[in-house]
Amino acid sequence: MTVPNSEIDQAINNLMAKTQGAQLPEELQQKLTQLFSQLKIASKSETSFWQHYQKLEKYLDWVLHLPWFSQSEDILDPNYALEKLNKGHYGLEDVKQRILEHVSVLALQKHRHPDQLLRAPILLFVGLVGTGKTTMAKSIASVLGRKLIRIPFGGLGDPLYLRGQSRIHPEAEPGQIIKGLRQVGTRNPVILLDEIDRVADDALNTIMGVLVELLDPEQNSRFTDHFIEYPFDLSQVFFVATCNNTKRIATAVMDRLEVIQMPSYTDEEKIAIGRDYIFPSAVKEAGLTPQELQIAPDIWAQVVRPLGFDAGVRTLKRNIQRLCQKTARLIFEGKVKSVVVDQSNVKQFLPQW
Repeated sequence: MTVPNSEIDQAINNLMAKTQGAQLPEELQQKLTQLFSQLKIASKSETSFWQHYQKLEKYLDWVLHLPWFSQSEDILDPNYALEKLNKGHYGLEDVKQRILEHVSVLALQKHRHPDQLLRAPILLFVGLVGTGKTTMAKSIASVLGRKLIRIPFGGLGDPLYLRGQSRIHPEAEPGQIIKGLRQVGTRNPVILLDEIDRVADDALNTIMGVLVELLDPEQNSRFTDHFIEYPFDLSQVFFVATCNNTKRIATAVMDRLEVIQMPSYTDEEKIAIGRDYIFPSAVKEAGLTPQELQIAPDIWAQVVRPLGFDAGVRTLKRNIQRLCQKTARLIFEGKVKSVVVDQSNVKQFLPQW
């Protein structure tokens, strides 16, 4: 069945109007012109036409909302960076110094070569669970004033998750890199590749191959998602990866990463982190005031290590949050007006052997 010409023309014109004024690479504009021509050819069949129309409409929606030329302005102030890092992280002085060095290099490059595109370093934070790898990556984004994209790799078993599926498949869509770029609206975010050592065994080699393309400065300026089928420039992205250990990471990937070891925390450090960072935040999140919940100074050693040694602070955070939640319930039910956790009641609030 032939679709009336007026209806065809209106539908095509509606799509073409969406591209008017859009900032797109010239070659991509030419590609769209070809796709519009193919759509006109498909108009000989109503079924074929609307199938092509819907696919092209979906494709246009993606390419028109990608930040091909849009990027955020970096904050390249080492003093500001140090202030932010100290506010968000206790200790980790060596790690902080490494980050400040990178910020200083980027600042110096921008000052001396303002017209030259800056290439950010590619960092790999290595450490045990709870040692602050992910939160440090988030802090880098905050320090630079960049948007953050987090892509979890735990259990990842399909490389198409990263680089999309060809549009020949009915339910095709872009991969997580392109999805993240559309969401943040800039082409120079911080992309956190979280737990890259935890991908599925049967997909390890193929996913490592995608990582090489993402992280290699010679390749990532033309990263091609299978759905978009047009290279996107990732050279301005600040990549940060994390892992527990490097044994399962391909040598070709390691060659493109700068390793930063995240140390385990001592009990003294965890007491300071719990008391000065986690506890005030958890009290606020639970809807409490500082007057309604206090922890006696001699109790903090038990708060830090109620069930034995833990290298990180994830369990510590969970225990403090639970303590705050128990207190909030007691106050809400009218059983108490305030709580001071000390030796007389600590077993009521903390997990025990």
